[in-house]
Amino acid sequence: MMATVDPETIATALVRACEESPFLRLAAQREPETAANAAALLADPLAAAFDGLNDLPVAARLRRARWRLALLAALADLSGAWPLEQVVGTLTTFADRALEIAIRAAIEERTPGADVAGFTAIALGKQGSGELNYSSDIDPILLFDPQTLPTRPREEPQEAAVRIGKRVVELLQARDGDGYVLRVDLRLRPSSEVTPIALPVEAAIGYYESAALPWERAAFIRARACAGDVALGERFLAAIAPFVWRRSLDFGAIAEIRGITARIRDHHAQGQAFGPGYDLKRGRGGIREIEFFAQIHQLIHGGRDPALRAPATLDALAALGAAGRIDADDARVLADAYRRLRTVEHRAQMIDDRQTHTLPAGDSLDRVARLDGLADGTALLADLRPHIEAVGRIYDALEPESSDRLPDAEAGLAERLAAAGFADGPSAVRRVAEWRSGGYPALRSAPARAALEDVLPGLIAALGEAPDPDAALLRLDRMLGKLPSAINFFRLIDARPQLARLLATVLALAPTLADALGRRVELLDRLIDASALEPVGDVAEIVAAMRAGRLDYEQRLDHVRRVVAETRFALGVQIVAGARDPLEVARGYSRLAEAAIETLAAAATEEFERAHGRVPDSELVILALGRLGGGALTHASDLDLVYLFTGDHAAESDGKRPLGAVHYYNRLAQRVTAALSVPTASGPLYPVDTRLRPSGNQGPLVVSLEGFRRYQTESAWTWEHMALTRARPVFGSREARAATQAIVDAVLNGARPERDIAADAAAMRAEMRAHKPAQGPLDAKLLDGGLVDLEFAVHVRQLVHRTGFSPDLAAAIRVLAGEGRVSDDLGVALELLTRLIVTLRLVAPDAQEPAPPTKALIARALGLADWDAVVAALDAVRQTVRAAWDEVQGDE
Repeated sequence: MMATVDPETIATALVRACEESPFLRLAAQREPETAANAAALLADPLAAAFDGLNDLPVAARLRRARWRLALLAALADLSGAWPLEQVVGTLTTFADRALEIAIRAAIEERTPGADVAGFTAIALGKQGSGELNYSSDIDPILLFDPQTLPTRPREEPQEAAVRIGKRVVELLQARDGDGYVLRVDLRLRPSSEVTPIALPVEAAIGYYESAALPWERAAFIRARACAGDVALGERFLAAIAPFVWRRSLDFGAIAEIRGITARIRDHHAQGQAFGPGYDLKRGRGGIREIEFFAQIHQLIHGGRDPALRAPATLDALAALGAAGRIDADDARVLADAYRRLRTVEHRAQMIDDRQTHTLPAGDSLDRVARLDGLADGTALLADLRPHIEAVGRIYDALEPESSDRLPDAEAGLAERLAAAGFADGPSAVRRVAEWRSGGYPALRSAPARAALEDVLPGLIAALGEAPDPDAALLRLDRMLGKLPSAINFFRLIDARPQLARLLATVLALAPTLADALGRRVELLDRLIDASALEPVGDVAEIVAAMRAGRLDYEQRLDHVRRVVAETRFALGVQIVAGARDPLEVARGYSRLAEAAIETLAAAATEEFERAHGRVPDSELVILALGRLGGGALTHASDLDLVYLFTGDHAAESDGKRPLGAVHYYNRLAQRVTAALSVPTASGPLYPVDTRLRPSGNQGPLVVSLEGFRRYQTESAWTWEHMALTRARPVFGSREARAATQAIVDAVLNGARPERDIAADAAAMRAEMRAHKPAQGPLDAKLLDGGLVDLEFAVHVRQLVHRTGFSPDLAAAIRVLAGEGRVSDDLGVALELLTRLIVTLRLVAPDAQEPAPPTKALIARALGLADWDAVVAALDAVRQTVRAAWDEVQGDE
C-alpha cells in the first residue's frame, strides 16, 4: 500500500492539469469520481483503476481502467507526490496487468476453460525495465510452446498462437469510443519482417544462440517475462542468458559499443540542437544517451558481475557507480539528468496523450512549462540546459576523437595498403588496425587475431587485386563485424590462397553475394574445390543430396536451406568469376528450386499425413509458372506456384483427424508454402507467390484439377492464359502431372473463352507501365523494349495462332520464327536481356549504372567487348522488342 497524499496538493495539480492539458481535462470529465477522490485513491491506484469494472466486456474494462490510471498517475506526478521511479513503475505495472488480462481473454475466447499455458509475453524496452513513460508503446515478444498451448480441434499450434497474438493486440490497441489501452509494437521479435507475430520458443532460442545481431544483445538487458505463461518466459530468458551476458571481460564488445554509439549519434539534424524542437529522447545529451551509457558498461562488465545486470536505468547507474565501473560523480549527474528529462518528457506527453519526445515551440512550450510548475518556456529551457550539456560531455567520452594522423606503428601497414592499390589509404588503415586490435567480437580472442596475422599479407594482396579494392575491403569489414568467430574463416583462406582472390572479387563486385556471406560465412566452404564452378546436376541429383541422411521434418527444412544457399551462392560466383554463361546459371537456379519443391513438398505431405491421413485416389499437384515454369530463374526470383489436387473434392482423408479434401489440401498447401518460404535457423529459402491461382487472392489457395479446368475454360482472363503459356507441373506423380499438362494444353489450343487477346494484353501492359515503372536505366525487365514487352509479344502470338507452346521461351520463339510469326532477332534479344537480368541481380540489383569494374564484368557476362558495346546492344534489342510488340498490336 502507498502512503496517503495531501488532498490540497492533488487539487492544485488537478486545476493545473485541466488548464494546460486537453487530455487530462477530458480524463477528469470522463472519470469524475476518480478526479474527486484522487488523493485517497493514490494509496492503491491499480485497484482503483479496475474497481467496479468486472462486469464490463474485457476491451471496455481495460479502456476505462486506463483512463483512471492515466489521470491518477498524472496527478501524482504533477503534484510531486510520487518520484519518477514510482510513476514509471506504476505505469509499467498497469501495462503488465493489461497484457495479462488480454492474453487470458484471448485464450478463454478460443478455448474456454483452458489454462493460460504455452503462451508468454517477454517485455523489452521500458516495459522490461519497469520504466514506461506516460504515453508509451510496449515492445513485447510473443512466444509459444507447441506442446502446451491450448488449441482448438484440428488446429495447428502456430495458427492458434498467431490468432491469440492478433486478438491480444486488438484488445489493447484498437481504438473505439473509449479510446485505447496501449500501443503494441511487435517489431523487436526475430526477423520481424518475415516471421509470424508469435514464435515457437525453441525457434526463438535457436535464433538468439546463432543469428542475432549486436543491438539485440543490448535490448535483452531489459528483458522480462511479464504476462501469460511466465514460467515459459523465464525458461526462455535463462536459455539465452549466455547470449546477453558473456563471462569473459568482453572488451571485444567494443565493436558492438561503437555500433550502438554510431546509431545514437547518426540522427538527422532536426531534434539535435537544444531549444524548441529538441528531441528529449534522441537528441545529443538526451534520454537515450543516458540509457546507452549504462547499457554499454553493462555489456562489458555484466558477464562477470551479476550485480550490474539491473534492467532499470537508474538502478544500473547506481550499481555501476558503486562498483567503480563508471565515475561515481558521473553516475549521480546522469541519474539526476535522467529523472529531470523523463519528467519533462511526461509533461509533453500529457498535453494530448501523444507519444512525443519533442519540446514544442511557442505557446505550446509555455504550456509544457506551466504544467511542470514553471513560469514559461524560457524558464524550462534554462532548467534543462545544464542537464543536457552534462550528459553530452559524459557520453562524448565513449567516442575516441577522430584523426587522420596515423600512429607510427601503423606506418608500415599504410605503405603496404597503398602499394596494394587502395585509393582511400587512411580509411583502409583504420579498418585493418581495428581488426588487429580485436575490435570485433569475431576477433576478440588471441587465436583469432593470430589467425588474422597469418593471412593478412595474402589477404591484402588479394583485395588489392580485386577490381574495386576499397569496396571489397568495406564489405569484408562488414562481414567480419557480423561473425561470431573468424578463426575458421581465416584458416580456410590460409589453406586455400586462391580462395582469397575469388572472395575479393565477389566482395568487390557482387553486393548480393557479399550480403549473403555476411549472414552465413560458411557459404565459402562451397568454393573450396573446383566443382563449385561446374554446372549443378539435374533435378534428381539435387533431390538426392537434399534427401540425404535420416532427418526429422525440422532438420530436413534446415538441410534443404543449407543446400540451396550454398548452391545458389556458388552459381552466383560462377557468373562473377566468368566461369559460366548466365543463361546456364539461370537454368541451374531453376533446377535447384524445382528440387527444393520436390523435396519439401514431399516432406510436408508426409508430415501432414501422420495427423490427417490421405485422401483416397487423390494427390497434390504443383504447377510452376513465370520464370520457374520457363526454367530460367535469377538469384532473386520468386516462385510463382499454383496448387491443385486430383480426385473428388467431396472426399475425406482417412487419418486420426480426418479433413474434407478441400480443407485438407488448403491446409497442406499452406504447409508447403511455409516449408518453402519461412526462415529457419539456417536462413530463408524462396518467396512464394500464389496470386496466379484461379480467382487470384480472392480464390482458395488450392482447387481441384476439375475446378482448375473449368475456371480456365470458362472464366479465366487473357492475362491468366498468357501466364499459362509458361506453366509446367513440378510436383506430383507422373499420371497427375500428365493430367494437369493435358488441361493446360487443351486450354492453350483453344478450349478457352473468346477474347480480344491483343487489346487485353495492350491494356494490361499499359497498366503495368503506369503502376510499376522501370527502376533504373538497366531494368532489363520493365524498360520499354525489355523482357516484359518481349514476353507479351510472344504470348499474344502463341494464343492468337495457337502455336509455339513451350514453357521455354527460347523454344517458343524458335517455333514462332520458323512459322514466320516473329522475327529471328527476337531470340537474340531474349538471350541478351536474360543474361543481363541474371547478372544484374547479383552485381547491380538497383538497376542503376554501376562503377567501371562492374561494367567490365557485365560486358564479359554478355560476351561483349566493353560497356559501350553493352549500351549499344541493349539499345538495339530494345528496338527489336519494341518493334515486335508494336507489330503484334497492329496485326492482331
